Amino acid sequence: MPCSELLLIGGRSGAGKSTAAFALHDLLVRRDVRHAVIEGDALDLAHPSPSEHGLAARNLRVIWANYRSLGYRRLIYTNTVSVLETEALVEAVGDAPKVTAVLLNASDPTAEERLSQRERDESLAVHLERSRRTAALLERRAPSSVHRITTDGLEPSDVARRIAALLDWG
Repeated sequence: MPCSELLLIGGRSGAGKSTAAFALHDLLVRRDVRHAVIEGDALDLAHPSPSEHGLAARNLRVIWANYRSLGYRRLIYTNTVSVLETEALVEAVGDAPKVTAVLLNASDPTAEERLSQRERDESLAVHLERSRRTAALLERRAPSSVHRITTDGLEPSDVARRIAALLDWG
């Protein structure tokens, strides 16, 4: 059975991770490239947070096993800090996948503009502050092997094409 290929898309809230993944999905569909997209931020979205139990990785393992049983070998995985958790994600996916990691960056004004489309009032303020802290953390801790794409002023299709150019997926 061939090994998987894993694309990790990370970045601060408002950098465009989900939007880029969906645009990449559309691009790959047009090219008839078999793949799956999993939104990692939703794999352990609960209150209180179950993050200390590794639920996101456990859920990824199960969901990806279902895709693999159907013949899928290419996975687009989005999660804010995915580029910092490569080892755990590789373990969850199994079979020593070929990994490409991409960190999407956005300026504070761009992130604020995007976040204001989905958050309001106190929630917006909380998300903006968390996004700023996360951006600094990601920039400081992401390995130099992680590809970086600044999304300010780019259309989702532009970001998708830049990511696709990093892959050998057809």
